[in-house]
Amino acid sequence: MGNLGFILIGAGDVLIAGRHSTDTLAAISIATAITNCILTFGIGLIASVSPLLSNIRGENKSAKKYFFPTIRFSMILAVITAIAVFLFVPAIDHLGFEAKLVPHIKEYMIITALSTFGAYLHACLKEFLQAFEIVLFPNLVTVFCVFLNVALNIILVFGWGPIPSLGVIGLAIASFIVRYVMGFALLIYCLNMMSFRDYHDKTYYKNLLKIGFPISMAVLIEFVAFNSIAIFMGRASGVYAAAQNLVCTLTTVSFMVPLAVSNAIAVKVGFANGAKEFVDLKRYSIIGILISVGFMICSGIVFCSFPEFLVGLFTKDPLLATISVPVLYIVAIFQIFDGLQVALAGIYKGIKKTKIVLIANFLGYWMISIPLGYWLAFGQKMKLLGFWYGLLCAAIALCIFMLLMLSRYFNRLKLEFMHAE
Repeated sequence: MGNLGFILIGAGDVLIAGRHSTDTLAAISIATAITNCILTFGIGLIASVSPLLSNIRGENKSAKKYFFPTIRFSMILAVITAIAVFLFVPAIDHLGFEAKLVPHIKEYMIITALSTFGAYLHACLKEFLQAFEIVLFPNLVTVFCVFLNVALNIILVFGWGPIPSLGVIGLAIASFIVRYVMGFALLIYCLNMMSFRDYHDKTYYKNLLKIGFPISMAVLIEFVAFNSIAIFMGRASGVYAAAQNLVCTLTTVSFMVPLAVSNAIAVKVGFANGAKEFVDLKRYSIIGILISVGFMICSGIVFCSFPEFLVGLFTKDPLLATISVPVLYIVAIFQIFDGLQVALAGIYKGIKKTKIVLIANFLGYWMISIPLGYWLAFGQKMKLLGFWYGLLCAAIALCIFMLLMLSRYFNRLKLEFMHAE
């Protein structure tokens, strides 16, 4: 529910932007494609908090003392990320985007950079609470902010009373407000629920980086692969960037369910790994995979059955619909393998073998997806459809690689377990 709510906030941006104009949607599509690639690096590092603290809890050690270190870690990352976004803004003038979109792209990126602190505060505290299997309140906050975001978008984008129509800037300001509301809501909740003392442990930061860096790079590789498509196609025409954002919004909504399962797998497998419970570790892994893939099969059926309806929720532009609808048939198959790979990533996070995820993502997305997709899109004139064929091939390849490596790990664990018995 929380992950779905989080992505529905982004879907609300796309929905309102598409209703405002195709240019507005194209501008935020390109801007978010760039900023997401930068923000995701920090989010990936923060994602190491819950599996690391779950392992600590599984070892019957205190995990609560890492509250303030976790916040410090995320705020340092926020400073670095915000500076990186600011530094990238001048480059927009030289990337070949349509001239009418450039000012709006830059405005959106500047405001997004300032919202990073709220986003990272929310992310780190959500991870902290998740390690203790406290998920209800964070998820309720996220769901509330879905409606808050839509309301703010409508008011700020279209104008209301004395508030003028702000267009792209309105979308950015709404996201800014929502991110800080989410972050401070979790901070107040944590401070009221538990008592914390300040604590310093350099080893904790080192472990976060050790586990989180491969996760971060793996997520970054995947995000850059997806968002580079919007950038590549945006240079050809803004409408293709808008189509990529629209399709990604739809796929990400369904992806949030297996991602949530993956997060749960990481916590439960992490606890079992810390407690040296091989049977529970394997059981949570298998059940998690079945739930994730099963849901994505259902999702794929929906995508195949109602593509026109799904696209029509976001735009009435006939050209945008013509580009987007055929892609959803490929997406329907891609969903199944995407569900499998994210469940496997959760297992690897739980057992602290995150380098495997990094290697798999690099091989899949950068050795297969981007080269093959670019050739199909521009060499074979398949445009956006070509990139999605590349993504499908990448997802299949990385799933095979991760399954083979996990099978080897389980066989080794089983031998160790039998030897211990």
